[in-house]
Amino acid sequence: MPKMKTKSSAKKRFKLTGSGKIKRKHAFKSHILTKKSKKRKLRLTHDGLVHKSDESNILQQLTLK
Repeated sequence: MPKMKTKSSAKKRFKLTGSGKIKRKHAFKSHILTKKSKKRKLRLTHDGLVHKSDESNILQQLTLK
């Protein structure tokens, strides 16, 4: 059987932490930034973690499951 390929889109969007959690970037930080407050843009800058219910799906896309 051939090797499983990872989804390129998932590979670019997610990173694994040392404890096995999945890091992600926040959305809505790429354009139309003039109407967003400085505080809002700052909060969107920081990385977030993927919700527990979505982890299995992302791990499957990264073929780590």
